[in-house]
Amino acid sequence: MVIAFIMDPLESIEPHNETTSHLMYECNERGHTVLFLEPHDLYVRGSRLVARMRNITLPPGLGMTEYWQRAIACLKQDELIFEEITDIDAVFLRKDPPLIYECMEFLTHASDQVFTINSTLGQMAANSKLYLLNFPEIIPETHISRDPLRLRKIIDEFGGTMVIKPLSRSKGEGVIKVSMQDRDNLNSLIHYYIRSFKPYPNREATMVQEYLSRVKTEGDVRILLLNGEIVGAMRRIPAEGDFRTNVHAGATPAKHVITESDRRICETIAPRLKNDGLYFVGIDIIGDKLIEINVVSPGGIPRINQLDGVKIESKVIDFVESKVIEMKEKDC
Repeated sequence: MVIAFIMDPLESIEPHNETTSHLMYECNERGHTVLFLEPHDLYVRGSRLVARMRNITLPPGLGMTEYWQRAIACLKQDELIFEEITDIDAVFLRKDPPLIYECMEFLTHASDQVFTINSTLGQMAANSKLYLLNFPEIIPETHISRDPLRLRKIIDEFGGTMVIKPLSRSKGEGVIKVSMQDRDNLNSLIHYYIRSFKPYPNREATMVQEYLSRVKTEGDVRILLLNGEIVGAMRRIPAEGDFRTNVHAGATPAKHVITESDRRICETIAPRLKNDGLYFVGIDIIGDKLIEINVVSPGGIPRINQLDGVKIESKVIDFVESKVIEMKEKDC
C-alpha cells in the first residue's frame, strides 16, 4: 500500500518519543510505500488534488534512530513526487495543532476515495474544546464567553478554583488556574485572554471550567481509542508546582489500569467519534470527568508502549489496512 503522512518537518521530531514516527516506522517495516509531505504541499491541477511529496521508504530492519536519520536524508536527495491524492491508499493527518483549514478543505474533496485518519470534517468539528459540549453529563462544569464581566461573575458565583483554557491551543499552552482570592490579577488575566481591547465580535471566546483538585495528587489519564475501542492508557503526574498534566509541560507518565469509570466515558463518546470519522483519538480524564478530546495528531503511543510492553502502532496500521481494503471492495 501507499501511505502518506501529512505532518510537521521530520527534523522537528524526536522519533523515539513521537507517535507519528512510530506509525511511519511500522508502515515501513511492513513494506508499505511511505510518503512525506507538509500541508503547504497540496495544490490543485486541472481540478484534481495533487501533492508534492518525498518517498521516504527504506529497507526494513533498521533501528528507529537510523531509520529517522536516513528518512531525513531522503528529503535532501530524492526527487519530488507529484501525484494525485486519489492515487494514494491512505493518508495520516499528523500535523500538530493548530489545524490548517485550507489543508482540510483540500483533502475533503478526496475523502470518499482515500482513507483518511482522522477525517477532515471530523477534525474540523472536534479540534476545538467546544466538542466537549456534546457530552455534558461527563465533563466538569463548563462556561464559555467573550464577555469579561460575565466570566468574572461565573468565577465569583462558583466560589472555588477554576481553570481558564483557550479553545484551540494544545499541549497545555495557556491553561491557568484562577480564583477570587487573587482579584486584581484575575481581572487582568480575563481581559488578556479574551482580548477585551478588541470590538466584541473580534474577541476570543474562552473556556472557564471547574478545577478538579485531585489532579494534583492523581494526575490525569490519557486513553487512546481506535475506532471507539481502548487500545492503551497511561496516567500523567504533574510536575512539582504545576497542575498541568501534559508531558510537554513536564508531567511524568505512569502505568494505569483501565477502570469501570474510564470504560463508561469511552462508551459514551465512542458512537459520536466513529460517526465523525475520528478513528484514532486521545482523551484525557480526571477522576470520572472527561477533560479533553484530542483528534489532531493525538499522541501517547511510545510512552504507553514502554509502560505496558505493547505495540499500539501495530493495531493502528492493522486497522488502516483493513479500511483501505474495505474501501477498494466497495469500489469494485
